[in-house]
Amino acid sequence: MSKPAIERPAVPSVGRLGLVDPRAGANVARLGWDSIEHVDVLWSLSRAPDADAALHALVRLAEALGAGWEELNAALLTERELRGRLFAVLGSSLALGDHLVAHPASWRLLRGDLTLPSVDQLRGTFLECVAETSSAPGLVLPRLSTLYRDRLLVLAALDVAATVENLPAPSFTTVTTHLSDLADAALAAALRVAEGIVCGQRTPPRLAVIAMGKCGARELNYVSDVDVIFVAERADWLTARLASEMMRVASQAFFTMDAGLRPEGHHGELVRTLDAHIAYYQRWAKTWEFQALLKARPAAGDPELGRQYVAALTPMVWQACEREDFVSEVRAMRRRVEQSVPAELRDRELKLGSGGLRDVEFAVQLLQLVHGRTDESLHVASTVDALGALGAGGYIGREDAENLRASYEFLRLLEHRLQLQRLKRTHLLPRFDDDEALRWLARAAHILPDGTRDAQGVLREELRRHHLRVSRLHAKLFYQPLLESIGPPGLEFTHGMTPAAAERQLAALGYEGPQSALSHLAALIGQSGRRGRVQAVLLPKLLDWLSDTPDPDGGLLAYRRLSEALAGQRWFLPTLRDESAVAKRLMRVLGTSAYVPELLMRAPEVIQQYGDGPSGPKLLDVEPGALAPSLVASASRHPDPVRAIAAIRALRRRELARIASADLLGMLDVRHVCKALTAMGTAALQAALDVVVRANLADGRRAPAAIAVIGMGRLGGGEMGYGSDADVMFVCEPAGGADDSAAVRWSTSVAEQMRALLGAPSADPPMYVDANLRPEGRSGPLVRTLGAYEAYYAQWAQPWEIQALLRASWVAGDADLGQRFLRMADKTRYPPGGVSAEAVRQIRRMKARVDAERLPRGADPNTHTKLGRGGLADIEWTVQLLQLLHAHEFPELRNTSTVETLDAIAAAGLLAEDDVDLLRQAWLTATRARNALVLVRGKPTDQLPGPGRQLNAVAAAAGWHSGDGGEFLDHYLRVTRRAKAVVRRVFGG
Repeated sequence: MSKPAIERPAVPSVGRLGLVDPRAGANVARLGWDSIEHVDVLWSLSRAPDADAALHALVRLAEALGAGWEELNAALLTERELRGRLFAVLGSSLALGDHLVAHPASWRLLRGDLTLPSVDQLRGTFLECVAETSSAPGLVLPRLSTLYRDRLLVLAALDVAATVENLPAPSFTTVTTHLSDLADAALAAALRVAEGIVCGQRTPPRLAVIAMGKCGARELNYVSDVDVIFVAERADWLTARLASEMMRVASQAFFTMDAGLRPEGHHGELVRTLDAHIAYYQRWAKTWEFQALLKARPAAGDPELGRQYVAALTPMVWQACEREDFVSEVRAMRRRVEQSVPAELRDRELKLGSGGLRDVEFAVQLLQLVHGRTDESLHVASTVDALGALGAGGYIGREDAENLRASYEFLRLLEHRLQLQRLKRTHLLPRFDDDEALRWLARAAHILPDGTRDAQGVLREELRRHHLRVSRLHAKLFYQPLLESIGPPGLEFTHGMTPAAAERQLAALGYEGPQSALSHLAALIGQSGRRGRVQAVLLPKLLDWLSDTPDPDGGLLAYRRLSEALAGQRWFLPTLRDESAVAKRLMRVLGTSAYVPELLMRAPEVIQQYGDGPSGPKLLDVEPGALAPSLVASASRHPDPVRAIAAIRALRRRELARIASADLLGMLDVRHVCKALTAMGTAALQAALDVVVRANLADGRRAPAAIAVIGMGRLGGGEMGYGSDADVMFVCEPAGGADDSAAVRWSTSVAEQMRALLGAPSADPPMYVDANLRPEGRSGPLVRTLGAYEAYYAQWAQPWEIQALLRASWVAGDADLGQRFLRMADKTRYPPGGVSAEAVRQIRRMKARVDAERLPRGADPNTHTKLGRGGLADIEWTVQLLQLLHAHEFPELRNTSTVETLDAIAAAGLLAEDDVDLLRQAWLTATRARNALVLVRGKPTDQLPGPGRQLNAVAAAAGWHSGDGGEFLDHYLRVTRRAKAVVRRVFGG
């Protein structure tokens, strides 16, 4: 009986190997791998991250080796470790493939039992290379560059070999430490070369090279600028030239050296003495410069000078959080980082995007600065080591520290693979619709070593998971330990952070009253039953959002009061827990405004509108035209006028809360805010008038008069602000056979009751109805008949009364009577030929008197939004003067709105478009600021505050995106100054 034949493996086709390059079959044949004995080699090649790129590089390498290819080919058949290292690195890095082709003998570096040399061994190797080429200066840089790439090749091969042959891979910290050691050796070699060029036979000056950033922390990338600071015994021209030459050598042979972290940045001296460094950091340094010093480490040059530098400056690092501007500078730096990334690239940014590497590094460094003052265990440089120390010290949970470390290392791994591909500095992911690029990255990162075609899908999911985890832990890092330090028994907290540490952390996060903040937190998580548990889950994220607002202390207090007031509302906490958009928007409102929280206490249902509906934010669902019917219907349910007006004011309160919330959240621009407030004001006046008229007509009597309410000032112009009174005039007309006196008496009683009820003190914001713009002002009768008004304006009207009529419009009451009043007013406010020259002179004198007498004592005329330079009064008086002079000629100027009239002035050619634009921008800016002042302070005011937290809040409330009060104030002063120049020229004649 014959023995069965042994089944021999077949040579796989290029398709089965995953090769898609049309040249793949020919390339396999050129290498002689189309025989049975190369089956294992081919299957190893197929597992390379990019098998086509690896095969193409091997063909080029074979050509470069010539006869030496036989040695490599034979080694690949028998040495599994060599196959894994070589194929993996060629499939991961086009640049290292080019290096091997240029230096083909370097493949032998990947054979055998590889170990990574120590930093001293590396330094010795690089300095020996410098010594060997000292007689041939032209060879030193090429030789050093080749040596550096050879060492990168060995490390990369060890790092990625697991993707092909599942060989043991060095840990993340081993890779980053070795890259830093390699940089140290390169810096030492670059300095030695520079000394030979600059100093010749002279003794080189004492110069220490301090590594900063990732190199200083010994967590360097494959490709990165190496940040350095130079410290010299003498800061003379020779030392400066030596440092400059060292940077040139390093940049040509190895990597870019960046000295931008030195005092004064790129504008400062390249080299300073130790004493000069100390003096700068003691007097001038910003917070971010101390944060950078967290990673300072002597890397090359004079070791004693380097040690002295670190010893002198390290104590200053741990005192940085006590600086007055610590919080504001940290926030400003965080804003700059966020704003530096183009919107279209944020989802692909590994480093600067949301949930990226910078979030981890920023959070860790901030916690180190806060707690390292009293805990030396936090005096470590690397992010991974710092996470371990923070977890061990109880500043963050151990599990959270481990999770954050895992996400950080995953994102750094992807960054390394992206940089290895072309040895270019990058942290930008491929486009998410580029499946092939994502598949390569997934395989290079060994996410799916089996080579499945869905590797890119797994990578997308992993990225999403890690980004979300970093974002979540970024908030939890700062706040969960605070809650643990005060949490009551039963909440399963560890009590790892001391109260003193908790106060330091709150202060560093922007809370000016950390003790009060801790008491608020204790009260919130100490609520009975399930509420306390839900608060404990919510608060880390809520506090993180609050810390980004201008007034986190006020916001936390408002949140506590709101939580206590709504303890009986079952929807409140679950809504915040389940709808992050609602919670985030609420924290922004609470941390910015003193006005809205008071409204929300009595109108909590508005909070439910903070979410998004099918057509957008629910806060925008209300149509202004629907307000009046709602108010009238609500008031009509109450026969008692006091209760009816209370219902009107309650609906007005809810509408105020809705408009102000949408305004603070950037959902409404200033013109829409003014229109919405005006619509609400007119609706409240109409409903209140109906209530009082009904109450004064008992037993079914007919009204002895028709009444119309004429809006004046901002109400008439459709431009009300949060602090605006409702300026009105009342006009009546006898009805039902009544005489004028009876009609006026009855109408006056109605008007007085209406004003009293709307403005009466109560828990709801009062609505003050001001009739002082009527003829003769406060001295004149509150109500007149239409005929009386006509007779008065025809004979006695003063210039200010004519000017006031420019904003008159019907807002409530009898519509026909209101329109007839306006037609009568047109004869006065738009006279044929315009107002007289004498009237213009009187108006100018009156404006000068207002400027001199009505500005409050101590007010700054540059920043008073109403009466200040280029403020609202300046713009409005200028527009109204042009109306008085030209509205008879240009009917389009017959408009009660300041902004719309400005548009008409430009269209009529009365002012240059640039001048009109300056006036428009000033009016809009001042109106935003005036509204923001009410939102922030909770009461009407016209004076912008000085620099500080309140000005920052005003800037945020006014829609200034950076929230920087100083920038906002500079903008306000610039806009109003330019507008004032136009006002002087136009209004002053």
